[in-house]
Amino acid sequence: MRAPADRELDRALGGRLWRMTGLAAVAGLAWAARDVPAALGGRLTGARAERAARSPQFRDGTFHNRAATRTMTTGDPGRNLVWELIFGKQRRRPSAPVPLLPPAPPPATDVERELNIVWYGHASAMIEIEGRKVLVDPVWSDRCSPSAAVGPRRLHQPPVRLADLPPVDAILISHDHYDHLDMATVQELTRRQSAPFLVPLGVGAHLDRWGVPAERIVELDWSERHRVGGLEIIATAAQHFSGRGLRRDGTLWSSWVVAGAHRKVFYTGDSGYFDGYAEIGAEHGPFDVTLMQIGAYDRAWPAIHMFPEEAVSAHLDLRGGLFLPVHWATFNLALHDWSEPVDRLWAEAKARDVRLAVPRPGERVVVDDPPPVDGWWQAVA
Repeated sequence: MRAPADRELDRALGGRLWRMTGLAAVAGLAWAARDVPAALGGRLTGARAERAARSPQFRDGTFHNRAATRTMTTGDPGRNLVWELIFGKQRRRPSAPVPLLPPAPPPATDVERELNIVWYGHASAMIEIEGRKVLVDPVWSDRCSPSAAVGPRRLHQPPVRLADLPPVDAILISHDHYDHLDMATVQELTRRQSAPFLVPLGVGAHLDRWGVPAERIVELDWSERHRVGGLEIIATAAQHFSGRGLRRDGTLWSSWVVAGAHRKVFYTGDSGYFDGYAEIGAEHGPFDVTLMQIGAYDRAWPAIHMFPEEAVSAHLDLRGGLFLPVHWATFNLALHDWSEPVDRLWAEAKARDVRLAVPRPGERVVVDDPPPVDGWWQAVA
């Protein structure tokens, strides 16, 4: 039997251990949240707020879609999304490593006819057009989250390091959600590149907070345009929402037209299917290639993300040539199977005679001579 003094020592040591464990837990939480305040971004103030208030898309203190839009539906009352997230049988991750390809050297071609796309995963891509390079929605961080320690994590590594990107002429951001606008990536691009950031109204407040020089921030409303070298870049409508914290729709969202003298590209950003695609196609099309969002859909939020079949309809509305899918493969952001978006897309593209390219992350697609669709994702699904 232990002496009372020994038992008292045990209690004292135990109490100290619990206190140390508690302090370690608090320190761990503080470490995980250390970047969160900055990652949340900035707020509209001053001249930026005054400009936003003049936008046709802005009323009652927030930006709006053209039509009344709900981010979540109230239908399907028997469905429990949380239960499905935890216990659902969907295969939401690939079963083997996603194959990556470093971009092959671009083909020698007449600069006036040049048009290539390098898809890096999710919505990040490089548009190589008529001797210019336009980087779209770059996200190189391990997580699309305000925290480096928690949040959706990459299912594959970036196929190219940010340090290895060539000099670019413009950086386009479609909206301020974390899987499209990443603080660490923006800060590194600010250090390594000299290109302007073209963003929807209000998003410049985030870039301001992250140290991007004011002269490198170009904010555009829908239908506004900006020239970069020989390119005309136009912000066009989308049907989505915005927000990096509890407050929503304090910044605008957009799709983008990138037009050279001879070649044209359209990028959806994130959007539900809406009649704006036909209007954009009539005004700015036809397009040599469209970069179309196909993943992270669900019947619980049908108005803000397209189903693959709707993306094909949008591509046809836009008068698109080659269809190149984005917004899939890299982050687990919905309840469908990992490979379902591109499986459905392939079937619909064949049924509607749409030209399709499905590159591996990092693969350069020459728009005039795209690689055949080979179902590479099915081997790792």
